[in-house]
Amino acid sequence: MTTAYDDLMAFQRETSRAHRIWAQARADEDVAAFLPALSRVLDLRREEAACIAGNADPYDALLDDYEPGATGAQLSAMFGALRPRLAALRAAILDRPAAPKLSGDFPEAGQLALSRELALAFGYDLSLGRIDKAVHPFSSGSGLDVRITTRTAADDPFNCFYSTVHEVGHACYEQGIDRTHLLTPVGGGVSMGVHESQSRIYENQLGRSEAFTGWLYGRMRDTFGDIGITNPADFYACVNSVGSGFIRTEADEVQYNLHVLLRFDLERALVSGDLAVTDLEAAWNDRFMADFGFAVDKPSNGVLQDVHWSEGLFGYFPTYTLGNVYAGCLYQALRADVPTLDDDLARGDTSGATGWLRSNVQQFGSLFAPVDLITRAAGQAPSEAPLLAYLEQKFGGIYGL
Repeated sequence: MTTAYDDLMAFQRETSRAHRIWAQARADEDVAAFLPALSRVLDLRREEAACIAGNADPYDALLDDYEPGATGAQLSAMFGALRPRLAALRAAILDRPAAPKLSGDFPEAGQLALSRELALAFGYDLSLGRIDKAVHPFSSGSGLDVRITTRTAADDPFNCFYSTVHEVGHACYEQGIDRTHLLTPVGGGVSMGVHESQSRIYENQLGRSEAFTGWLYGRMRDTFGDIGITNPADFYACVNSVGSGFIRTEADEVQYNLHVLLRFDLERALVSGDLAVTDLEAAWNDRFMADFGFAVDKPSNGVLQDVHWSEGLFGYFPTYTLGNVYAGCLYQALRADVPTLDDDLARGDTSGATGWLRSNVQQFGSLFAPVDLITRAAGQAPSEAPLLAYLEQKFGGIYGL
């Protein structure tokens, strides 16, 4: 008779093996080499989910690991409302002239110095953390020790700057939790969706706003000299440029959620058994063509691009879009409560916004359930409507739609 410990060890062995196989399959552009390992991991997750779910939807049991209280049916309805308007906005934008592009020299030392300035501008407390360079940006730790990493790219300083701001959003959530909650069950972020709402609102609604990019434009020119863009309006368009691409992690605000919705629908179908693992690549490619209007060119740009499924992280993907939905709700309330927001951001001062987020979201840690926390802060239950209104207004203005 196997024990829970035996089952856990089996899962750890299979995901460790699957990760190595995925990495090699991705390098070789060989989907077939990965599918048997994926099938084994999926079978173990299905078995686990069935034990937990009882008569409920097994996918909900997996989702609960990352977003307590959420259900696949609820998210499917919310995401179903997002998808057509995002696809229409994407198509309209790509029918317009492309945004201006940066040019010039962007030495790593300058990128890292300005990245540190941005972290401080967004309220990151370096006395309780540090910033290092890594291949992939991340935030780790909690309470009195919260660290982040960023990365640099010689031809793309925005990669460094907005990776930093994104991770600062995660870090400030942990640093902002009321210290009386530390080392207790409520002393950390309540869910992946709420955590992502903080990183996304810091990065996008605040960091990519017209007001803040006006300030950043001046700092870019101070740091790097000629950057190939001669006015703040063009710089704002450049920061928020929309273009065709395959990779989720590199996608702009308009298209990012389309990447996530694809993964959510496919993994939900995999868990339910409605989609066979052997049909996954074809299903991915068909959906990508439907949503993005062009074909996947190779597996590393398609079904093999993400590590999540090799590690058994079914139920994780939807929290990325849920974080954007939460951020849309919070931003709507924030703008109403902080009437000086644009003037503040134009001076590089985020304290009004970050202070509001700390008071209304971050300080509570896990004291409230995710939906209850967002509802208290935003004054309404989570809905896709504020995010869609924000995206359509912002990008409609930039691209003259």
